[in-house]
Amino acid sequence: MASSSKKVCVVGAGVSGLVSARELRREGHDVTVMEQSGGIGGQWLYDPRTDADDALGAHSSIYASLRLNTPRESTGFSDFPFAYPSNDDGAGDGRRYPGHAEFLRYIRRFCDAFGLMDAVRLNTKVLHVAPLAPRSHGDGVTRWTVRCSSRLGDCQDEAVTTEETFDAVVVAVGQFTQPRLPAINGMDKWSRRQLHSRSYRVPDSFENQVVVVVGCQASGVDIALELRTVARDVHISVKSVDDDVAVSPGMRKAVSRHHNLHLHVQIDSLCEDGHVVFADGSSVVADAIVYCTG
Repeated sequence: MASSSKKVCVVGAGVSGLVSARELRREGHDVTVMEQSGGIGGQWLYDPRTDADDALGAHSSIYASLRLNTPRESTGFSDFPFAYPSNDDGAGDGRRYPGHAEFLRYIRRFCDAFGLMDAVRLNTKVLHVAPLAPRSHGDGVTRWTVRCSSRLGDCQDEAVTTEETFDAVVVAVGQFTQPRLPAINGMDKWSRRQLHSRSYRVPDSFENQVVVVVGCQASGVDIALELRTVARDVHISVKSVDDDVAVSPGMRKAVSRHHNLHLHVQIDSLCEDGHVVFADGSSVVADAIVYCTG
């Protein structure tokens, strides 16, 4: 190993973590990737668990029906194309905008092609990263201590905590793990079902219900259209119903075609009796609210 080689910790084995590991290895560095879940892929590692039944909080935020909203030609790495499946064995999703499982297969192929798995520690959650005092090693160069908890399988009770020193740390934990929720009057007193899209997986539990979907970007559109197939009514709340940025022309056509899809301005308040009151004074009694707010 070259004398300039550094010992580097990469936090997260999603897309950004894996490509960082590959590039660091190309430069001759000693790389360790720490991943809290039981597999690589980050958000693309679909997990049916949600916040309610995953105490570790390590699940992804994607729902079962999610497809890419970018074409595969522009989604892959420049030197490792996101190729169409050969169909020799009938496996794979050959669509230009495939489902999430196809992209996860691509990530795994990337990982295998560059031999990255031997650098990945699965079921290893980074708890703390901090610089070491320069005087502790005498050369004036900052090094980093990384404390992590390694689990045996999925059992948190069998976790082992260790600390290790690295020359550098790459934080590649992504930006889609912490949900953003709006501040709505009465939100804390509304006793009916409220969830963020991070915890949405399949529409089954909303059958014959009245559902309010807050937000009409990618996840809001997907979830509203999927809920429409099982719910009695789906009311979509947006900041402005007249803004084509807030509501796409395609979504307007869907609302005009389906009797149980409705557009509303943003929510003004939530009432304890189940009423959802919109800013224009209109209201509905809802069974559930899904926040598709990023």
